[in-house]
Amino acid sequence: MTDGTTVEVVRSHLVSVAEEMRATLVRTSFNPVVYEVHDFGISLYDPRLRLVAESTGLSRFLGANDYSIRRGVEYVGRENLHPGDVVLMNYPYWNAAHSYDATLFAPVFDDELIGFVCVRAHWMDLGAKDPGYVLDSTDMHQEGVIFPGTKVVSRGEPVHAVHELIRFNSRMPDEVLGDLHAQIAALRTGERRLVELSRRYGRGAVAEVIDTVIAVAEASTADALAALPQGSWTAEDWLDDDGVTDDPVRMRVTVTVADGSCVVDFAGSSPAVAGPVNLPLGATIATARVAFKAITTPGEAANAGHFTALTVRAEPGTLFHAVYPAATFTQWTGTVALELIYKALAQGMPDRLPASSGGDVPGFMMVGVHPDTGKLFAVSNNEPVGWGGTPHHDGIGPANHLAQTQARTTPIEVLEARTGMFVERLEIRTDSGGAGRHRGGPGLRRDIRFVTGGEFLSVVKKTRSRPWALDGGHEPDPTQVIVFPGTDREHRVSTRRTAVAPGDRVTLLTAGGGGHGDPRDRDPAAVRDDLAEGYVSAEAARDLYERKNPS
Repeated sequence: MTDGTTVEVVRSHLVSVAEEMRATLVRTSFNPVVYEVHDFGISLYDPRLRLVAESTGLSRFLGANDYSIRRGVEYVGRENLHPGDVVLMNYPYWNAAHSYDATLFAPVFDDELIGFVCVRAHWMDLGAKDPGYVLDSTDMHQEGVIFPGTKVVSRGEPVHAVHELIRFNSRMPDEVLGDLHAQIAALRTGERRLVELSRRYGRGAVAEVIDTVIAVAEASTADALAALPQGSWTAEDWLDDDGVTDDPVRMRVTVTVADGSCVVDFAGSSPAVAGPVNLPLGATIATARVAFKAITTPGEAANAGHFTALTVRAEPGTLFHAVYPAATFTQWTGTVALELIYKALAQGMPDRLPASSGGDVPGFMMVGVHPDTGKLFAVSNNEPVGWGGTPHHDGIGPANHLAQTQARTTPIEVLEARTGMFVERLEIRTDSGGAGRHRGGPGLRRDIRFVTGGEFLSVVKKTRSRPWALDGGHEPDPTQVIVFPGTDREHRVSTRRTAVAPGDRVTLLTAGGGGHGDPRDRDPAAVRDDLAEGYVSAEAARDLYERKNPS
């Protein structure tokens, strides 16, 4: 029996391996969405494909890795995996993401198979019908070149034909191949460190530690579930549209906590739609995992044991279980669905959960030809929103949406240097957070002027309905994207490609978080502080926060 000290040392070592892989990826990648935004997920697995450690990254990527590596190994076959191999997969229904989220995994051998390492990151172009981001595809074949589980390195040697296939099918081959090699470098880092760990402590001891930490995770999760309110709760929400029609898209979830388990069931949601908002099942599972982990064991480093009590259900051919050839490129469904799961849970445990955040990730991108280089550029940003007020304190904000975890915004310096955008204003929006005893965090205003022509892509799926509040709190205004403000062409858009010329402008107004509790119960000192900081206007302080029984 391995002693407790060794268990903790080896467990921490496994986490450090994932973090070292992360550092390698960030330092060697070519794409700002990787090295600045941290749009990636990195995971380690034992020979049984159980998650043993992960690095910080996009939370929904990490859960997606668990699903995709199983499908990838199944497709390739264990007997066909050899030392030095690296496999690429981006088939969305197996990869649990859209086609530009490229998953690379490698088996790790030390005489025998001792585990797997996996890195997923967003590539900027794989020959989809439109450059940058696909907003209105109607089937998978419009979304880029597909790799179902293809070796890009075989027994340590690059597979030249596959690399060339990628090169000739990308509008941005230098960036894409650069990120491919950065992911391979991260995998090699993980391989070396896992072999070192195995040789230092012995394969048997490491395997025993993994069994132990997974069992401990199962036990702590079971304790946490038993302490939660038991019951079943249902919530509904709507996406603005599917990118092809203007019809709103219905989402529905029922969450049941009972008998030591949690079931997240998306029955009643829309059937699969024409546009690219359909979510692969693996991505749906990953979304549910984020919420489940947050209400059970948020302070523990994740492994497979934390998720054995979770069951996720979605019928094939529906919004939350895309099947071939459904379009899946615009994955904002998962972000709004995460809020939907919390909305259901909040009915049964309002004292444990915050109100809704800004409800969505207001994404934008510019695509064009850079005047200095003559090359195509496509650079994106996910704009911050306010988080919801909690039972105990105000919501934070502006901050990246809770579905983004450790992701960051793209720095203004990068946006301006690498695109034709000039940021004229970036500021916190007064009165954007929902009023409450604990108010929602504020959103942002960003004004952009274009200094070169190109296309401006807005990606947001919740501009028609407000983020929800709790316990008498107020709902904030939803996110708005205003193109050509102050002109006779001014109008509001959600997910749209807009042609822009030098001198044109766009304004983004991101939503704050929902309020928690009656605003009239707010501490007057807190209202005065909000007024002084500019979070709340004098009018709102007077009209919304007047005490019930002023003294």
